[in-house]
Amino acid sequence: MLGANKKPTYVGSNKIIFLKRGFNINIKGKANETFIEEAIIENFAVQPGNFRGVVPIPKVVVNSGDKVKAGDLLFYDKKRPELKFVSPVSGTVKAINRGLRRSIKEIVVTKGEKMEYKKFDSPDLNSVSREDLVDFMLESGVWPLIKQRPYDLVPDKNDIPKNIFISTFDTAPLAPDYNFIIKGKEDIFQKGLDVLTKLTEGKVFLGLDANRKEAPSDVFTKANGVEKTYFKGPHPSGNVGIQIHHLAPIRGTNKVWTLGIQEVLTIGNLFLNNIYDASRIIAIVGEDVETPGYINTYLGADIAESVRVCLKDTKCRVISGNVLTGETKEYGEFVNAFDYLISVIPKGNYFESFGWFIPQKSRPTFSKTFLSRWINPGKTYSVDTNTHGQERAFVATGIYKEVLPMDIYPVHLMKAILAGDIERMEGLGINEVAEEDIALCEFICPSKQEFQAILRDGHRMMIEQG
Repeated sequence: MLGANKKPTYVGSNKIIFLKRGFNINIKGKANETFIEEAIIENFAVQPGNFRGVVPIPKVVVNSGDKVKAGDLLFYDKKRPELKFVSPVSGTVKAINRGLRRSIKEIVVTKGEKMEYKKFDSPDLNSVSREDLVDFMLESGVWPLIKQRPYDLVPDKNDIPKNIFISTFDTAPLAPDYNFIIKGKEDIFQKGLDVLTKLTEGKVFLGLDANRKEAPSDVFTKANGVEKTYFKGPHPSGNVGIQIHHLAPIRGTNKVWTLGIQEVLTIGNLFLNNIYDASRIIAIVGEDVETPGYINTYLGADIAESVRVCLKDTKCRVISGNVLTGETKEYGEFVNAFDYLISVIPKGNYFESFGWFIPQKSRPTFSKTFLSRWINPGKTYSVDTNTHGQERAFVATGIYKEVLPMDIYPVHLMKAILAGDIERMEGLGINEVAEEDIALCEFICPSKQEFQAILRDGHRMMIEQG
Protein backbone atom coordinates (compact mmCIF):
# COMPACT_ATOMS: atom_id res chain seq x y z
CA MET A 1 0.00 0.00 0.00
CA LEU A 2 1.20 3.50 -0.78
CA GLY A 3 2.06 6.09 1.88
CA ALA A 4 -1.00 7.12 3.86
CA ASN A 5 -1.10 10.74 2.67
CA LYS A 6 0.61 10.40 -0.70
CA LYS A 7 -1.55 11.03 -3.74
CA PRO A 8 -0.99 8.40 -6.46
CA THR A 9 0.03 9.84 -9.81
CA TYR A 10 -2.84 8.12 -11.62
CA VAL A 11 -5.37 10.21 -9.69
CA GLY A 12 -4.34 13.23 -11.73
CA SER A 13 -6.68 16.17 -11.26
CA ASN A 14 -9.51 14.02 -9.93
CA LYS A 15 -10.84 14.54 -6.43
CA ILE A 16 -9.31 12.35 -3.72
CA ILE A 17 -10.37 11.88 -0.11
CA PHE A 18 -7.86 10.61 2.47
CA LEU A 19 -9.25 8.58 5.35
CA LYS A 20 -7.02 7.92 8.36
CA ARG A 21 -9.44 6.07 10.61
CA GLY A 22 -10.08 2.39 10.03
CA PHE A 23 -8.24 -0.92 10.20
CA ASN A 24 -7.21 -3.53 7.64
CA ILE A 25 -7.68 -7.12 8.76
CA ASN A 26 -5.07 -9.15 6.89
CA ILE A 27 -5.87 -12.86 6.91
CA LYS A 28 -4.65 -15.78 4.84
CA GLY A 29 -6.46 -17.13 1.82
CA LYS A 30 -6.94 -14.25 -0.62
CA ALA A 31 -8.18 -15.29 -4.07
CA ASN A 32 -5.74 -15.71 -6.93
CA GLU A 33 -6.77 -14.14 -10.23
CA THR A 34 -7.75 -17.52 -11.66
CA PHE A 35 -11.00 -19.40 -12.12
CA ILE A 36 -11.83 -22.65 -10.36
CA GLU A 37 -13.07 -24.47 -13.43
CA GLU A 38 -14.12 -27.63 -11.58
CA ALA A 39 -16.95 -25.92 -9.74
CA ILE A 40 -20.13 -27.19 -11.37
CA ILE A 41 -23.23 -25.67 -9.80
CA GLU A 42 -26.72 -26.92 -10.60
CA ASN A 43 -28.97 -25.28 -8.00
CA PHE A 44 -29.70 -21.60 -7.49
CA ALA A 45 -32.12 -19.80 -5.20
CA VAL A 46 -33.88 -16.48 -4.86
CA GLN A 47 -34.20 -15.68 -1.15
CA PRO A 48 -36.86 -13.08 -0.21
CA GLY A 49 -35.03 -12.41 3.06
CA ASN A 50 -32.11 -10.90 1.11
CA PHE A 51 -34.32 -7.98 0.06
CA ARG A 52 -35.29 -5.69 2.93
CA GLY A 53 -38.74 -4.20 2.91
CA VAL A 54 -40.29 -7.22 1.18
CA VAL A 55 -43.06 -9.07 3.05
CA PRO A 56 -41.87 -12.45 4.44
CA ILE A 57 -44.66 -14.32 2.63
CA PRO A 58 -44.74 -13.00 -0.95
CA LYS A 59 -47.10 -14.30 -3.63
CA VAL A 60 -45.41 -17.28 -5.30
CA VAL A 61 -46.56 -17.88 -8.89
CA VAL A 62 -44.66 -21.12 -9.63
CA ASN A 63 -44.88 -24.68 -8.35
CA SER A 64 -42.28 -27.40 -7.91
CA GLY A 65 -41.60 -29.02 -11.26
CA ASP A 66 -42.42 -25.94 -13.36
CA LYS A 67 -40.10 -25.06 -16.22
CA VAL A 68 -38.75 -21.50 -16.20
CA LYS A 69 -36.42 -19.32 -18.24
CA ALA A 70 -33.97 -16.83 -16.82
CA GLY A 71 -36.09 -13.74 -16.22
CA ASP A 72 -39.39 -15.58 -15.66
CA LEU A 73 -41.43 -14.43 -12.66
CA LEU A 74 -41.10 -16.50 -9.47
CA PHE A 75 -42.93 -14.32 -6.92
CA TYR A 76 -44.00 -10.76 -6.18
CA ASP A 77 -44.49 -8.66 -3.07
CA LYS A 78 -48.05 -8.70 -1.74
CA LYS A 79 -47.92 -5.11 -0.48
CA ARG A 80 -46.28 -3.84 -3.66
CA PRO A 81 -47.42 -6.17 -6.46
CA GLU A 82 -45.33 -4.25 -8.97
CA LEU A 83 -42.18 -5.49 -7.17
CA LYS A 84 -41.29 -8.68 -9.04
CA PHE A 85 -38.56 -11.28 -8.48
CA VAL A 86 -37.41 -13.45 -11.35
CA SER A 87 -35.40 -16.60 -11.90
CA PRO A 88 -31.61 -16.17 -12.25
CA VAL A 89 -31.31 -19.26 -14.45
CA SER A 90 -33.40 -21.42 -16.75
CA GLY A 91 -34.42 -24.90 -15.71
CA THR A 92 -36.87 -26.55 -13.32
CA VAL A 93 -38.27 -25.23 -10.04
CA LYS A 94 -36.87 -27.75 -7.58
CA ALA A 95 -38.35 -26.58 -4.28
CA ILE A 96 -40.20 -23.81 -2.47
CA ASN A 97 -38.68 -23.90 0.99
CA ARG A 98 -40.34 -22.28 3.98
CA GLY A 99 -38.91 -20.88 7.18
CA LEU A 100 -40.37 -19.60 10.43
CA ARG A 101 -44.09 -18.86 10.49
CA ARG A 102 -44.51 -20.22 6.97
CA SER A 103 -42.34 -17.47 5.49
CA ILE A 104 -40.72 -18.20 2.14
CA LYS A 105 -37.06 -18.97 2.79
CA GLU A 106 -36.05 -19.59 -0.81
CA ILE A 107 -37.25 -20.75 -4.20
CA VAL A 108 -34.73 -23.18 -5.70
CA VAL A 109 -34.26 -23.62 -9.44
CA THR A 110 -32.18 -26.44 -10.93
CA LYS A 111 -30.32 -25.14 -13.97
CA GLY A 112 -30.88 -26.92 -17.26
CA GLU A 113 -28.11 -27.95 -19.66
CA LYS A 114 -28.66 -24.88 -21.84
CA MET A 115 -29.40 -21.37 -20.63
CA GLU A 116 -32.60 -19.91 -22.06
CA TYR A 117 -33.60 -16.31 -21.49
CA LYS A 118 -36.92 -14.57 -21.49
CA LYS A 119 -36.73 -11.78 -24.06
CA PHE A 120 -37.62 -8.24 -23.04
CA ASP A 121 -38.29 -5.21 -25.20
CA SER A 122 -35.96 -2.61 -23.71
CA PRO A 123 -36.97 1.04 -24.23
CA ASP A 124 -34.78 3.65 -25.91
CA LEU A 125 -32.97 5.57 -23.18
CA ASN A 126 -32.91 8.72 -25.30
CA SER A 127 -36.69 9.01 -25.46
CA VAL A 128 -38.17 6.97 -22.60
CA SER A 129 -39.78 8.83 -19.70
CA ARG A 130 -38.59 8.14 -16.18
CA GLU A 131 -41.97 6.65 -15.27
CA ASP A 132 -41.89 4.20 -18.17
CA LEU A 133 -38.28 3.32 -17.43
CA VAL A 134 -39.13 2.47 -13.81
CA ASP A 135 -42.10 0.35 -14.91
CA PHE A 136 -39.89 -1.60 -17.30
CA MET A 137 -37.26 -2.23 -14.63
CA LEU A 138 -39.96 -3.46 -12.26
CA GLU A 139 -41.43 -5.76 -14.89
CA SER A 140 -38.05 -7.24 -15.86
CA GLY A 141 -37.01 -7.98 -12.26
CA VAL A 142 -33.92 -5.75 -11.97
CA TRP A 143 -35.53 -3.22 -9.63
CA PRO A 144 -34.85 -5.26 -6.43
CA LEU A 145 -31.12 -5.08 -7.22
CA ILE A 146 -31.19 -1.44 -6.07
CA LYS A 147 -30.81 -0.61 -2.38
CA GLN A 148 -32.22 2.54 -0.84
CA ARG A 149 -30.62 4.27 2.12
CA PRO A 150 -31.48 4.75 4.88
CA TYR A 151 -31.92 1.11 5.91
CA ASP A 152 -30.91 -0.68 2.65
CA LEU A 153 -34.53 -1.17 1.55
CA VAL A 154 -35.82 -2.03 -1.91
CA PRO A 155 -36.91 1.45 -3.08
CA ASP A 156 -40.49 2.45 -3.76
CA LYS A 157 -41.28 3.08 -7.43
CA ASN A 158 -42.37 6.64 -6.68
CA ASP A 159 -39.21 7.63 -4.81
CA ILE A 160 -36.62 9.71 -6.63
CA PRO A 161 -33.15 9.44 -5.10
CA LYS A 162 -31.16 12.56 -4.36
CA ASN A 163 -28.05 10.74 -5.66
CA ILE A 164 -26.90 7.24 -6.61
CA PHE A 165 -23.64 5.75 -5.30
CA ILE A 166 -21.48 2.88 -6.55
CA SER A 167 -18.24 1.75 -4.91
CA THR A 168 -15.81 0.15 -7.37
CA PHE A 169 -13.61 -1.49 -4.72
CA ASP A 170 -13.90 -3.44 -1.50
CA THR A 171 -11.51 -3.20 1.45
CA ALA A 172 -13.10 -5.90 3.62
CA PRO A 173 -11.04 -8.97 4.63
CA LEU A 174 -10.25 -11.20 1.62
CA ALA A 175 -12.43 -9.02 -0.60
CA PRO A 176 -12.55 -9.89 -4.32
CA ASP A 177 -10.71 -7.74 -6.83
CA TYR A 178 -13.34 -5.71 -8.68
CA ASN A 179 -10.82 -4.91 -11.43
CA PHE A 180 -10.66 -8.64 -12.18
CA ILE A 181 -14.43 -9.06 -12.04
CA ILE A 182 -15.14 -6.17 -14.41
CA LYS A 183 -12.48 -7.06 -17.00
CA GLY A 184 -13.79 -6.84 -20.59
CA LYS A 185 -17.22 -5.49 -19.63
CA GLU A 186 -16.81 -1.82 -20.52
CA ASP A 187 -19.91 -1.47 -22.70
CA ILE A 188 -22.19 -3.34 -20.32
CA PHE A 189 -21.07 -1.33 -17.28
CA GLN A 190 -21.41 1.98 -19.13
CA LYS A 191 -24.90 1.07 -20.29
CA GLY A 192 -25.89 0.32 -16.71
CA LEU A 193 -24.57 3.73 -15.64
CA ASP A 194 -26.52 5.38 -18.46
CA VAL A 195 -29.71 3.82 -17.12
CA LEU A 196 -29.01 4.97 -13.57
CA THR A 197 -28.41 8.58 -14.63
CA LYS A 198 -32.00 8.62 -15.91
CA LEU A 199 -33.34 7.65 -12.49
CA THR A 200 -32.00 10.53 -10.40
CA GLU A 201 -32.19 14.30 -10.57
CA GLY A 202 -28.82 14.41 -8.82
CA LYS A 203 -25.55 12.66 -9.62
CA VAL A 204 -24.27 9.13 -9.99
CA PHE A 205 -21.13 8.94 -7.83
CA LEU A 206 -18.39 6.40 -8.55
CA GLY A 207 -15.96 5.66 -5.69
CA LEU A 208 -12.49 4.68 -6.97
CA ASP A 209 -9.59 2.95 -5.20
CA ALA A 210 -6.43 4.98 -4.53
CA ASN A 211 -4.80 2.42 -2.22
CA ARG A 212 -2.96 0.45 -4.89
CA LYS A 213 0.15 1.16 -6.91
CA GLU A 214 -1.65 0.59 -10.19
CA ALA A 215 -4.66 2.57 -11.37
CA PRO A 216 -8.16 1.06 -11.20
CA SER A 217 -9.58 -0.59 -14.31
CA ASP A 218 -10.28 1.63 -17.31
CA VAL A 219 -13.87 0.41 -17.07
CA PHE A 220 -14.15 2.55 -13.95
CA THR A 221 -11.76 5.42 -14.64
CA LYS A 222 -13.11 6.11 -18.15
CA ALA A 223 -16.80 5.80 -17.25
CA ASN A 224 -18.90 8.66 -18.62
CA GLY A 225 -21.75 10.64 -17.11
CA VAL A 226 -20.70 10.05 -13.51
CA GLU A 227 -18.75 11.94 -10.84
CA LYS A 228 -15.58 10.05 -9.94
CA THR A 229 -13.85 10.38 -6.56
CA TYR A 230 -10.82 8.47 -5.30
CA PHE A 231 -10.64 7.21 -1.72
CA LYS A 232 -7.43 6.30 0.07
CA GLY A 233 -7.33 4.71 3.49
CA PRO A 234 -7.84 1.48 5.43
CA HIS A 235 -11.06 -0.49 5.65
CA PRO A 236 -13.89 0.61 5.57
CA SER A 237 -12.87 3.15 2.89
CA GLY A 238 -14.37 0.84 0.23
CA ASN A 239 -17.81 0.83 1.89
CA VAL A 240 -20.36 2.82 -0.07
CA GLY A 241 -21.78 4.19 3.19
CA ILE A 242 -18.44 5.79 4.08
CA GLN A 243 -18.24 7.29 0.60
CA ILE A 244 -21.77 8.69 0.87
CA HIS A 245 -20.87 10.31 4.19
CA HIS A 246 -17.90 12.16 2.68
CA LEU A 247 -19.45 13.09 -0.67
CA ALA A 248 -23.12 13.92 -0.07
CA PRO A 249 -24.38 12.85 3.38
CA ILE A 250 -28.00 11.82 3.92
CA ARG A 251 -29.86 14.71 5.49
CA GLY A 252 -33.46 15.03 6.66
CA THR A 253 -35.86 13.01 4.53
CA ASN A 254 -33.42 12.60 1.62
CA LYS A 255 -33.00 9.14 0.15
CA VAL A 256 -30.11 7.79 -1.90
CA TRP A 257 -29.64 4.57 -3.84
CA THR A 258 -26.65 2.23 -3.93
CA LEU A 259 -25.65 -0.64 -6.22
CA GLY A 260 -22.79 -3.09 -6.54
CA ILE A 261 -20.84 -3.32 -9.78
CA GLN A 262 -22.36 -6.67 -10.79
CA GLU A 263 -25.87 -5.35 -10.22
CA VAL A 264 -24.97 -2.51 -12.59
CA LEU A 265 -23.85 -5.15 -15.11
CA THR A 266 -27.20 -6.96 -14.86
CA ILE A 267 -29.03 -3.70 -15.61
CA GLY A 268 -26.64 -2.93 -18.47
CA ASN A 269 -27.15 -6.38 -20.00
CA LEU A 270 -30.92 -5.91 -19.86
CA PHE A 271 -30.72 -2.79 -22.01
CA LEU A 272 -27.97 -4.02 -24.33
CA ASN A 273 -29.15 -7.59 -24.93
CA ASN A 274 -32.79 -7.57 -23.75
CA ILE A 275 -32.22 -10.35 -21.21
CA TYR A 276 -32.08 -10.71 -17.45
CA ASP A 277 -28.48 -11.87 -17.02
CA ALA A 278 -27.82 -12.69 -13.34
CA SER A 279 -24.34 -14.07 -13.96
CA ARG A 280 -21.90 -13.44 -11.13
CA ILE A 281 -18.18 -13.86 -10.54
CA ILE A 282 -17.70 -14.94 -6.93
CA ALA A 283 -14.45 -15.38 -5.02
CA ILE A 284 -13.90 -18.50 -2.90
CA VAL A 285 -11.46 -17.41 -0.19
CA GLY A 286 -10.00 -18.38 3.15
CA GLU A 287 -7.33 -20.50 4.78
CA ASP A 288 -9.41 -23.67 4.45
CA VAL A 289 -9.62 -23.35 0.66
CA GLU A 290 -7.09 -25.47 -1.26
CA THR A 291 -6.57 -22.91 -4.03
CA PRO A 292 -8.50 -19.67 -3.45
CA GLY A 293 -9.87 -18.26 -6.69
CA TYR A 294 -12.99 -17.24 -8.58
CA ILE A 295 -15.96 -19.06 -10.06
CA ASN A 296 -18.30 -18.09 -12.88
CA THR A 297 -21.84 -18.63 -11.64
CA TYR A 298 -25.22 -16.95 -11.16
CA LEU A 299 -27.04 -15.11 -8.41
CA GLY A 300 -27.96 -17.33 -5.46
CA ALA A 301 -25.53 -20.20 -6.10
CA ASP A 302 -25.62 -23.34 -3.97
CA ILE A 303 -22.99 -23.03 -1.22
CA ALA A 304 -22.06 -26.74 -1.13
CA GLU A 305 -21.69 -27.00 -4.89
CA SER A 306 -19.60 -23.82 -4.96
CA VAL A 307 -16.95 -24.90 -2.45
CA ARG A 308 -16.85 -28.70 -2.49
CA VAL A 309 -14.04 -28.98 -5.05
CA CYS A 310 -11.62 -26.73 -3.18
CA LEU A 311 -12.05 -27.32 0.58
CA LYS A 312 -9.30 -28.69 2.79
CA ASP A 313 -11.64 -29.45 5.70
CA THR A 314 -15.40 -30.05 5.56
CA LYS A 315 -15.75 -29.07 9.23
CA CYS A 316 -14.87 -25.43 8.54
CA ARG A 317 -17.14 -22.38 8.83
CA VAL A 318 -18.59 -21.35 5.47
CA ILE A 319 -19.73 -17.73 5.22
CA SER A 320 -21.68 -15.97 2.48
CA GLY A 321 -19.82 -12.66 2.35
CA ASN A 322 -16.81 -11.52 4.32
CA VAL A 323 -15.85 -12.55 7.85
CA LEU A 324 -17.00 -9.24 9.34
CA THR A 325 -20.51 -8.92 7.91
CA GLY A 326 -21.27 -12.24 6.22
CA GLU A 327 -23.83 -14.87 7.16
CA THR A 328 -22.89 -18.38 8.25
CA LYS A 329 -24.31 -20.93 5.81
CA GLU A 330 -24.86 -24.65 6.08
CA TYR A 331 -24.38 -27.05 3.20
CA GLY A 332 -27.59 -27.00 1.17
CA GLU A 333 -28.06 -23.24 1.62
CA PHE A 334 -27.27 -20.52 -0.90
CA VAL A 335 -25.08 -17.46 -1.46
CA ASN A 336 -26.91 -14.27 -0.55
CA ALA A 337 -28.00 -12.09 -3.45
CA PHE A 338 -25.58 -9.20 -2.89
CA ASP A 339 -22.48 -11.18 -1.87
CA TYR A 340 -19.47 -11.49 -4.17
CA LEU A 341 -17.47 -13.95 -2.09
CA ILE A 342 -17.65 -17.07 0.02
CA SER A 343 -15.28 -17.06 3.02
CA VAL A 344 -14.11 -20.34 4.51
CA ILE A 345 -12.27 -20.36 7.87
CA PRO A 346 -11.61 -22.94 10.61
CA LYS A 347 -14.10 -23.28 13.43
CA GLY A 348 -12.88 -22.23 16.84
CA ASN A 349 -14.66 -23.54 19.92
CA TYR A 350 -11.71 -23.96 22.25
CA PHE A 351 -11.08 -22.23 25.58
CA GLU A 352 -7.96 -20.14 26.19
CA SER A 353 -7.06 -20.36 29.84
CA PHE A 354 -5.77 -17.00 31.09
CA GLY A 355 -5.87 -15.76 27.51
CA TRP A 356 -5.82 -12.19 28.75
CA PHE A 357 -2.65 -12.76 30.78
CA ILE A 358 -0.46 -15.32 29.02
CA PRO A 359 1.14 -14.27 25.68
CA GLN A 360 -0.66 -15.92 22.78
CA LYS A 361 0.22 -16.40 19.13
CA SER A 362 -0.11 -13.37 16.89
CA ARG A 363 -3.58 -12.62 15.58
CA PRO A 364 -5.23 -9.75 13.67
CA THR A 365 -6.11 -7.29 16.41
CA PHE A 366 -6.52 -3.56 16.80
CA SER A 367 -4.80 -3.79 20.16
CA LYS A 368 -1.18 -2.72 20.20
CA THR A 369 -0.20 -5.37 22.74
CA PHE A 370 1.04 -7.68 19.98
CA LEU A 371 4.49 -6.85 18.60
CA SER A 372 3.45 -7.91 15.10
CA ARG A 373 1.15 -4.89 14.97
CA TRP A 374 4.23 -2.69 15.21
CA ILE A 375 6.95 -4.73 13.49
CA ASN A 376 5.04 -6.12 10.50
CA PRO A 377 1.73 -4.30 9.94
CA GLY A 378 1.18 -6.01 6.57
CA LYS A 379 1.47 -9.57 7.94
CA THR A 380 -1.31 -12.03 7.12
CA TYR A 381 -2.73 -14.19 9.90
CA SER A 382 -4.47 -17.49 10.46
CA VAL A 383 -7.90 -16.92 12.02
CA ASP A 384 -10.79 -18.99 13.29
CA THR A 385 -14.22 -18.27 14.72
CA ASN A 386 -13.17 -18.08 18.37
CA THR A 387 -14.32 -14.77 19.92
CA HIS A 388 -11.51 -14.78 22.54
CA GLY A 389 -13.91 -13.75 25.27
CA GLN A 390 -17.60 -13.41 26.04
CA GLU A 391 -20.11 -10.58 26.17
CA ARG A 392 -19.74 -8.32 29.19
CA ALA A 393 -20.75 -4.86 30.39
CA PHE A 394 -20.92 -2.30 27.57
CA VAL A 395 -18.22 0.09 28.75
CA ALA A 396 -17.87 3.61 27.36
CA THR A 397 -14.64 3.97 25.42
CA GLY A 398 -13.35 6.14 22.60
CA ILE A 399 -11.76 3.23 20.75
CA TYR A 400 -14.63 2.83 18.27
CA LYS A 401 -14.10 6.26 16.71
CA GLU A 402 -10.63 5.14 15.65
CA VAL A 403 -12.06 2.66 13.14
CA LEU A 404 -15.14 4.58 11.94
CA PRO A 405 -14.30 7.41 9.50
CA MET A 406 -17.66 9.14 10.00
CA ASP A 407 -18.87 11.96 12.24
CA ILE A 408 -20.85 9.47 14.32
CA TYR A 409 -20.59 8.57 18.00
CA PRO A 410 -20.97 4.76 17.90
CA VAL A 411 -21.39 4.12 21.64
CA HIS A 412 -23.97 6.85 22.08
CA LEU A 413 -25.90 5.58 19.06
CA MET A 414 -25.84 1.96 20.24
CA LYS A 415 -27.04 2.91 23.71
CA ALA A 416 -29.82 5.09 22.29
CA ILE A 417 -30.98 2.06 20.28
CA LEU A 418 -30.84 -0.22 23.33
CA ALA A 419 -32.91 2.38 25.22
CA GLY A 420 -35.41 2.65 22.34
CA ASP A 421 -34.96 6.45 22.17
CA ILE A 422 -36.14 7.19 18.61
CA GLU A 423 -35.40 10.93 18.65
CA ARG A 424 -31.90 10.45 19.98
CA MET A 425 -31.23 7.64 17.51
CA GLU A 426 -32.14 9.93 14.63
CA GLY A 427 -30.11 12.80 16.04
CA LEU A 428 -27.06 10.56 16.43
CA GLY A 429 -27.10 9.58 12.76
CA ILE A 430 -28.79 6.20 12.53
CA ASN A 431 -29.99 7.09 9.03
CA GLU A 432 -26.40 7.38 7.81
CA VAL A 433 -24.95 4.05 8.92
CA ALA A 434 -25.44 0.51 7.68
CA GLU A 435 -24.31 -2.66 9.41
CA GLU A 436 -21.18 -3.02 7.30
CA ASP A 437 -20.04 0.47 8.34
CA ILE A 438 -19.87 -0.43 12.04
CA ALA A 439 -18.65 -4.01 11.65
CA LEU A 440 -15.12 -2.99 12.68
CA CYS A 441 -16.54 -1.49 15.89
CA GLU A 442 -17.93 -4.93 16.68
CA PHE A 443 -14.62 -6.59 15.80
CA ILE A 444 -12.54 -4.45 18.19
CA CYS A 445 -15.20 -4.19 20.92
CA PRO A 446 -13.68 -5.09 24.34
CA SER A 447 -17.22 -5.76 25.59
CA LYS A 448 -18.01 -8.20 22.73
CA GLN A 449 -21.21 -6.30 21.89
CA GLU A 450 -23.02 -7.24 18.68
CA PHE A 451 -23.06 -3.80 17.06
CA GLN A 452 -24.58 -5.01 13.80
CA ALA A 453 -27.51 -6.78 15.49
CA ILE A 454 -28.16 -3.72 17.65
CA LEU A 455 -28.14 -1.43 14.61
CA ARG A 456 -30.47 -3.81 12.76
CA ASP A 457 -32.95 -3.51 15.65
CA GLY A 458 -32.61 0.26 15.48
CA HIS A 459 -33.37 0.29 11.77
CA ARG A 460 -36.42 -1.90 12.40
CA MET A 461 -37.70 0.56 15.01
CA MET A 462 -37.17 3.50 12.67
CA ILE A 463 -39.00 1.74 9.83
CA GLU A 464 -41.92 0.93 12.10
CA GLN A 465 -42.09 4.59 13.13
CA GLY A 466 -42.49 5.51 9.47
